Amino acid sequence: MINAKKIEEIAQQVTESIPPGLKNLANDFEDKTKTVIQRKLSQLDVVSREEFDVQTQVLLKTRTQLNELEKKIAELEAKLADKGE
Repeated sequence: MINAKKIEEIAQQVTESIPPGLKNLANDFEDKTKTVIQRKLSQLDVVSREEFDVQTQVLLKTRTQLNELEKKIAELEAKLADKGE
């Protein structure tokens, strides 16, 4: 759902900007930052890119099937109309 790699990149950039003498504090800060960001992002009503792409493919497949069914129904209706005349 949430792109953990992107969160990891952001946390790493924050850590790298901290002076070397504060690395222990930086590591703790990185962990807390990741936790807070993940928690806040999980509260948003969003989907991951992967999930979006999967649903797009499902929609395309469904749309194709619907078009095929509409064609078949039109053909059947035409046959019924021909028999009724």
